Amino acid sequence: MNTASYLRIRTASGAHYGALENEDRVALLSAAPWSGGKPTGQTARLSEVTVLCPVEPSKIVCIGRNYRAHAAELGHDLPKEPLIFLKPPSSLQGPKNAVLLPPQSARVDYEAELGVVMGKRARNVTVAEALSFVFGYTVVCDVTARDLQEKDGQWTRAKGFDTFCPVGPWVVQGLNPNSVAVQLRQNGEIKQDGNTKDMIFDVAQLIAHISSVMTLEPGDLISTGTPHGVGPMNPGDEIVVSISQIGDLSFPVVAG
Repeated sequence: MNTASYLRIRTASGAHYGALENEDRVALLSAAPWSGGKPTGQTARLSEVTVLCPVEPSKIVCIGRNYRAHAAELGHDLPKEPLIFLKPPSSLQGPKNAVLLPPQSARVDYEAELGVVMGKRARNVTVAEALSFVFGYTVVCDVTARDLQEKDGQWTRAKGFDTFCPVGPWVVQGLNPNSVAVQLRQNGEIKQDGNTKDMIFDVAQLIAHISSVMTLEPGDLISTGTPHGVGPMNPGDEIVVSISQIGDLSFPVVAG
């Protein structure tokens, strides 16, 4: 299947959704592509605009401990069903924008993840039909205040700070989500190097499980869990999260 990439950009006239035509040309859309947006006939040069977070979800549904080696590195048992938590939309951050380290935490970790963007409303869908509800896939970093996660026992504060959900640079259609490489580099050094084929619950299973709990709306984002190798970030770090067939999500880290 051929791939197609969609993004959000800011031009002199404001924020727009667009379809990537080539390395430096974006065709502007009338609305989000998962909401029926159509080409307006206008284009913009990618090198002359600001690339924004590619999604505006009503909710961000995340999955914990979905890779065996990651569960082991944190000293946890493997979950018997997908472990769901939420990040607020206020935590979203666009490509190349800084992640802010909050003063409340002494350790903030990176977590590289495949993101799933829903294309249709999904409620109580089956595993067999689940992927037909997906619009496309993107790159996510599930930033986590690890000390607060352990202190609180539940994860809302640790996962929910502003800037704690970098996403981008675009949403890509036409790839197999069950076999893509997920890698994270910190200051050029590879820290995470995994593959979605090692997930405990694959994307279809996750969608089926989540949709049995809550209705997933078009544009909603699912972050599918992280491979092993998570670690702390420090002010001045440069983080690059790479997913094969999608691209690179990069951002600096600064003290909040």
